[in-house]
Amino acid sequence: MRIEDIRQRMQALGAKPIHIQRVLRLWSQALPQEGGKRRPEDFLPLEVRDAMPALLADIDKLARIRSEHPGEDGSARLLVELADGQTVESVLLPRDGLCVSSQVGCAVGCVFCMTGKEGLLRQVGSAEIVAQVALARTRRKVSKVVFMGMGEPSHNMDNVLEAMDLLGTIGNIGHKNLVFSTVGDPRAFDRLQSLEVGRVRPALALSLHTTKADLRAQLLPRAPRMTPEELVERAEVYARQTDYPIQYQWTLIDGVNDNEEEIEGIVRLLKGKYALMNMIPYNTVDELDFKRPSWERAAEIARTLHRRGILTKLRQSAGQDVEGGCGQLRARDLSGANQSRPVRIVRREASNAAD
Repeated sequence: MRIEDIRQRMQALGAKPIHIQRVLRLWSQALPQEGGKRRPEDFLPLEVRDAMPALLADIDKLARIRSEHPGEDGSARLLVELADGQTVESVLLPRDGLCVSSQVGCAVGCVFCMTGKEGLLRQVGSAEIVAQVALARTRRKVSKVVFMGMGEPSHNMDNVLEAMDLLGTIGNIGHKNLVFSTVGDPRAFDRLQSLEVGRVRPALALSLHTTKADLRAQLLPRAPRMTPEELVERAEVYARQTDYPIQYQWTLIDGVNDNEEEIEGIVRLLKGKYALMNMIPYNTVDELDFKRPSWERAAEIARTLHRRGILTKLRQSAGQDVEGGCGQLRARDLSGANQSRPVRIVRREASNAAD
């Protein structure tokens, strides 16, 4: 379901834009529809009031918690059931953040991600995206929403931008606290850079993972064939346009992209750029042929980059202690799912020299 579907349904009942905005605002902020100084019976037309129970029941079905998995770091991974029975994952993050999913499955096929193993099943509608936020807000405060859950947001641009527009206005989320995460797609850069005046312009996170084009093609087999240099160049234009630094994402995988050659590549690409490098040690998954580097090695890499002039944050992947890496909860929930053989990346012996 899209937000526009809710608007049209209310319009058909005679609701005016001010009525629709009120309903959407209260819903997106997880506030009661009967709350506030004005009661619904003093505000909404009779036909709309009579139809509200059925409408709210349908909205409530958009996202429900199937299971919750609290982490020791204050995070909590949520397996969220959509109205059609499909599931996605949301993550309550420390410091009032929330990670939401934009697709059921994903077409990019990152070989280190459980979500990528099943491919793309369907898009998540804009109302279903906002419903994940509303659902999270029934449990704790949410002041930042990152589109880093299941799916590739650039493959679902209309729904993602529609959801961001609502969240960045009546949803009470600051624009720079809405983070559009992508593996990099020319169409996404074009669309974001050409957003018309009045549209919410999110911050941008770019999944880089390596500075080598050939390795990136192995790790992200169905991502657009843009070189790391091209990705950084396009991202830098958006950073200067919005005055938001680009948040580069680097999943640190033992023996794959944790070597000195990659460190030199990062310095070469990002030196002088309006950028923040987020180093995230890999969330180990038994079914996949990758391992998490030691925290000491990860910290050493972060310190080296800092000394070389690259603003770097070493982040803990939420869900380590509950085996809740992206797609793991959904994969465990699906009974009888076929498990394809993991893709093996050739590792360079030299990459372990500094361990």
